This record gives sequence, structure tokens and C-alpha cells, in this order.
Amino acid sequence: MPSIFDKILSGEIDCHRVYEDDHTLAFLDIAPLAPGHTLVIPKEAREHLHQLSDEAAAALGRALPRVARAVLAATGAEHYNVLQNNGESAHQAVPHVHFHVIPRLGDQGLGIQWNSGKLEDAEGILKRMHTALTTDESPSR
Repeated sequence: MPSIFDKILSGEIDCHRVYEDDHTLAFLDIAPLAPGHTLVIPKEAREHLHQLSDEAAAALGRALPRVARAVLAATGAEHYNVLQNNGESAHQAVPHVHFHVIPRLGDQGLGIQWNSGKLEDAEGILKRMHTALTTDESPSR
């Protein structure tokens, strides 16, 4: 079933376009946390960040700083958050990779409760990560 972002990409639903290139689209969020809150999505339809092709991921990496500069210039904000969620329990509402660029304007913007823990089993985690990186044992690729 197509997501709202698929419908935006196909032209079925209109949006307020901020930026577009061959691989990405950025548009204003219709339920912004602050004026200028912008979504940046890949044109490649994938639900999670780790599922993107290297080409789509690189295109997002190029688009995000450009969009962030535009958000700052348009809003006068000096600070902002870039937010990206993967999976329902991580608060992903639309099953299509997307980044939020959210300016911080006084009390408007993203509020974060950060409950830090303690780093444990660093060597074991590093070993498993290094193995995954060298053997491309990525989940759901």
C-alpha cells in the first residue's frame, strides 16, 4: 500500500516543495513543530535507513545540508534538529525513509528527553559491528 510520501512523489498529493534533485525531495511538513519544519525524503522507496542503496543515502547526505541552510535562512533560526526514525517503536509514523529538519525558535521545535545509560560490553558490540561492516551482514538489505 503506497504511503503518503509515495503519493507525493507520484504527484497524486501536492506538497510545498523546498528542494528537489534526481534522488531526493524536500517539502514543508503539514504539521510542523516550528515554522520551516521540512521533510527530506529519498525518491527510492524504502522503509528504513539501512535499506537504502548507497546512491540514495549519498544523495540524502548532499541534500540535508542544503535544506538545513535554507531552513535557517528562511526562519532566522540559529539552531535546529535533524531527526530520523526507523520503525514504529522508534516513532516512525510514515513507512518511508524521511528526515525532519526542525528549526529551534524559542520554545518551538523538537523537545527531547534523553535517558542515557552506561556503555557495557563495548568490545563485544564493536566486534559484531566490525564483522557486519566487513561482511555486509546488514539486516533487510
